[in-house]
Amino acid sequence: MSITETLGIDIPLLQSPMAGAQDWRLAVAVANAGGLGAIPCGMLSPEQIDAQIQAFREHSDANYNLNFFCHHMPDLNEHSLHKWQNRLAKHYQALDVSPPKELGTLRRPFDQTIADRLASYSPPVISFHFGLPNDSLMQQVKSWGTIVLSSATTQEEARYLEDHGADIIIAQGLEAGGHRGMFLSEDLQTQVSTLDLLKQCKSAINTPIVAAGGIATAADIQQMLNLGADAVQLGTNYLLCDEASSSQVHKDAILDNTRATTFTNVFSGRPARGISNKLMEDLGNICSDAPAFPYATPAVAPLRAKAEANHSDDYSPLWSGSNRKGCRAVSATTLSHELWQEVLALRLHNNKT
Repeated sequence: MSITETLGIDIPLLQSPMAGAQDWRLAVAVANAGGLGAIPCGMLSPEQIDAQIQAFREHSDANYNLNFFCHHMPDLNEHSLHKWQNRLAKHYQALDVSPPKELGTLRRPFDQTIADRLASYSPPVISFHFGLPNDSLMQQVKSWGTIVLSSATTQEEARYLEDHGADIIIAQGLEAGGHRGMFLSEDLQTQVSTLDLLKQCKSAINTPIVAAGGIATAADIQQMLNLGADAVQLGTNYLLCDEASSSQVHKDAILDNTRATTFTNVFSGRPARGISNKLMEDLGNICSDAPAFPYATPAVAPLRAKAEANHSDDYSPLWSGSNRKGCRAVSATTLSHELWQEVLALRLHNNKT
């Protein structure tokens, strides 16, 4: 069975879930072009997840992908939080803001409460980042007939995911924007390009593979498919689309081709690729003082809010892949459809020559 048949879609194009930059609207727009739209759920309450699913289903009969994190939630370390706030003290002073008194909404891992909430929906597809939930939760999810995807950033992670029940592996190359899906190692030196990771995974597993990272054009898509990817996943391409909820400072940064991307942990405590800005540069991108994921985020929140109110992205997580050539301010339906038509035209041209 092809991956499109497995996922119940028309074209082998998946939209990457992007918390903070989208909701059900982007997922519907991609689904309307025949791809698989995704709804990021890692920062949503059970009630908010309900609302997202219901809104999607009111606007589309297509399949959808619910995305969750599977990180270990560490105990709160007050000393670490205090140290982090001290590290940010000069920034609070410069912007005349105070450190937060509460943690607010944190990224939470997939758990029994969420699984029980989803049971009545029997979601067609669920994807996980940072590994997989425990065996009991996996059995519950798969009992619904749900197709399970998860991200691998190394060959070893791909093998682990295959051995523990993932139906499809997303090979997340180092070019990908947002959080690295790393879960067997914290060493960034293990990270390789999408092209190399795809080749390594093809030689190590039999599970279908979705290539993700640095894929922006029809030529990029066709290259990955030629090398054995069963589908591709795009995220950065959609950040300017009509249905995205990216902030204006994020959109402006995406459009500035002079700005480079790099890995940083200063916004959440885990490595993620984003467009470089003042806070990242000041803290050296990867900062050992950042608390464990997800506890680094609250301390930066008041700085981000104040700066964005002044149209500054100095303290914003500007998640982006390394390749922004495919970003366009159109409907995600149009972008997805035209990209796939370009792939088909490229194939036709190559066959003729």
